[in-house]
Amino acid sequence: MPYRCRECGYRSPKWLGRCPVCQSWESFEEVAEDKAGETAGQTWVGERPRSLADIPRIPEERLSTGMGEVDRVLGGGLIPGVVVLFGGEPGVGKSTLLLQLAAQVAARYGKVLYVSGEEATAQVKLRAERLGVAEPTLYLLSEQHLLRIVEAVQDVGPTALVVDSLQTVLARPDGGEIGGLLQVREAAAHFARLAKGLGMATVLVSHITKEGGFAGPKTVEHLVDVAVYLEGVREGDLRLLRCVKNRYGSTAEVAVLQMGASGLVEVANPSLFFVPQDRTPRPGSAIVPVLEGSRTLLMEIQALVTPSGGYGPPQRRTAGLDFNRALVLLAVIEKHLGVHTRAMDVYLAVAGGLEVREPAVDLAVCAAVLGSVRNRVIPADTVILGEVGLAGDVRPVRRGPERLREVAKLGFRRAVVPKAPLPKRVSLEAIQVQTLKEAAEVLGLT
Repeated sequence: MPYRCRECGYRSPKWLGRCPVCQSWESFEEVAEDKAGETAGQTWVGERPRSLADIPRIPEERLSTGMGEVDRVLGGGLIPGVVVLFGGEPGVGKSTLLLQLAAQVAARYGKVLYVSGEEATAQVKLRAERLGVAEPTLYLLSEQHLLRIVEAVQDVGPTALVVDSLQTVLARPDGGEIGGLLQVREAAAHFARLAKGLGMATVLVSHITKEGGFAGPKTVEHLVDVAVYLEGVREGDLRLLRCVKNRYGSTAEVAVLQMGASGLVEVANPSLFFVPQDRTPRPGSAIVPVLEGSRTLLMEIQALVTPSGGYGPPQRRTAGLDFNRALVLLAVIEKHLGVHTRAMDVYLAVAGGLEVREPAVDLAVCAAVLGSVRNRVIPADTVILGEVGLAGDVRPVRRGPERLREVAKLGFRRAVVPKAPLPKRVSLEAIQVQTLKEAAEVLGLT
């Protein structure tokens, strides 16, 4: 008889003290070989090979989630039989959003089964009451055993199924502890087969690792049709729903949501959400158009440069920006513009709590620092865009013309940009620069 690791499922013809895959000690157990087609909890749907011309198309009609932003990320809504892997940090609002979406789908299309392996049904109902959810076609179940979840699906016959979460499902008694790699892989595979066989849209909530990826084996991400992350800071109210895999649509879409007393709501105009409403020019402030998916969002880069107190080395702090990149830009400013910040504290932040990592914000960061040092303002109708090289040159950025078109629609009149092809027929004055020094002169920051 072979031996199998109860933590990750690795098989070995002999007993081993330590698993070579997951490094667990004393985890090998003797198991009997599964007979073909008799794996615990498996449901096989027989199908004969068919000609491509004879296979019916997937229905183009999708199930709307009731939130246009979420539908946008999913490619237009939920396709019957789709399997969605839904991840996010603890406390970011995964269960809240899914309960809202489940209620919207139940109100439009009929029965939805919400399975919670972490909360009792009474706890889920308390959250539903807080969110104002009272759909009679929304069914709740608190269960961890896979076979009993399958029985509930057969009894209810739902249009959609939500499993919160995949790591709490017991797929097979001999597969190790709940949440182990073997249990998660077996549960995900079974839910995928169930969804395809019944034409039932299925959402599987997944835990997140310390590195920010989906917990469990990588096989799970290959099994599902769509994988999305809900991102945000628990102390803030902004949430981003980002798609990283989509077999039925684009992965270049991002939903912008805001957490309120009654749950998550869509942000009406995300392009202008992160900039001040009055747009009063202030020293140390610069507006830059950044890309989130295919959407252009205007961000305010803020800088505060003050003389150091003389007690220890000068402070360098960033919020929402790459710290190491900020240090490089300060060195470029000092080298090519002669602006010394070595004896000053420098604080940089992206207003609104969003994290921006793309190099397109380099020129705006430099402009904000120079504005704070010189105590000068950048005009409120001006945006700044460009990557700054180590030689002090300003380089083009990805999808620059598309960003400028969106900026023109939002009422801005001037843009300081690198030398690159410009969009045609846009009511925007684009001032092209080749170096950081030219940009500083154009903005009056020298």
